[in-house]
Amino acid sequence: MKKMILYGLSVASLATSFAQIPLTVTPSGGNKKASVSERVGLTDVTIHYDRPGVKGREGKIWGQLVPVGFSDPGFGSSKAAPWRAGANENTTFEFSTDVKIEGQPLPAGRYGFFIAYDPNECTLIFSKNSTSWGHFYYSDKEDALRVKVKPQALEKSVEWLKYEFINPSENAATISLQWEKLAIPFKIEVNYFRDQVESFRRELRTEKGFIWESWNQAAQWCVQHETNLEEALLWTDSSTGPSFGGDRSFQAWSTKAQVLQKLGRGSDAAAVMEKALPLGNMLEVHQYARQLQGMKFNKLAFDVFNTNFNKYPGQFTTLMGMMRAYAGIGDLKNALKYANLALPLAPNQQNKTFVEGLIQKLKDGKDIN
Repeated sequence: MKKMILYGLSVASLATSFAQIPLTVTPSGGNKKASVSERVGLTDVTIHYDRPGVKGREGKIWGQLVPVGFSDPGFGSSKAAPWRAGANENTTFEFSTDVKIEGQPLPAGRYGFFIAYDPNECTLIFSKNSTSWGHFYYSDKEDALRVKVKPQALEKSVEWLKYEFINPSENAATISLQWEKLAIPFKIEVNYFRDQVESFRRELRTEKGFIWESWNQAAQWCVQHETNLEEALLWTDSSTGPSFGGDRSFQAWSTKAQVLQKLGRGSDAAAVMEKALPLGNMLEVHQYARQLQGMKFNKLAFDVFNTNFNKYPGQFTTLMGMMRAYAGIGDLKNALKYANLALPLAPNQQNKTFVEGLIQKLKDGKDIN
């Protein structure tokens, strides 16, 4: 009898132990766990959420299942909670750098995300509390940011709630929550230029700074984006220095000349290129001249194209260069002349077709640059 009692106690104890072990199962209600992330500029944006389904409740989601404004969830410490912007656990957003949401600043970090729904204007809430379960412990004292956005009707119903990144650009994107026949979009912006320059500064102090190409890449980016030019000029001093071999690189010297041009120091740029041109091969010099045209330095580009042509006469690349050169200064007659000379030297059918298209544009009096 004593053994049976002890055995019963052991079984009960074991059952209690097992009851305390949380096993991994699918989320309650058949909702799906999901995450979506995208890099905007240099900023990593990551969203973790649970996806509820419509499940035959068309017309009963917005304003019913998702209440208008704030409501008492009936559990926890919150008596006026917004919607958790998903199902089950807290929806969270994480930003690797500072961002702007609808023009309002939000520091880098991880946030709980909530929405106070309204058919005319929704309030998006980013909470400093990202670890609580759902909205049961929501407190407005933990709000990091609130912004208002207008919901938009969708033509087709979305069965499972989702977040999407749409309308991406170099320094911004729109995040759209979509469920049933409603979307709630909001714009996120990053300071890409600042972040990129700061990234260059960090990386150039690592092992990546021991090759001239890295210094040149950072300076070239500044030229292309017309920013941080004074520091970029210092970076070109490193890229063209003798330590890493950049003093023998046409690319390094041409980048330095472009920085000087952007800074309005044309005579200094010309002196640099006088030294650099003998270092460049035919294609490098051609590409440099095209970059000058992209910067609207058409007269300077003409001189570089012409120097390249004199060094490598009768070549497809340099004939095309003279076509570009004359077109850049508005002399379409001579541009057409060199285009016709280049046509029979086209290396393949694709290039031939391309040149034929340019010839037609020149005949029509259209700009080809």
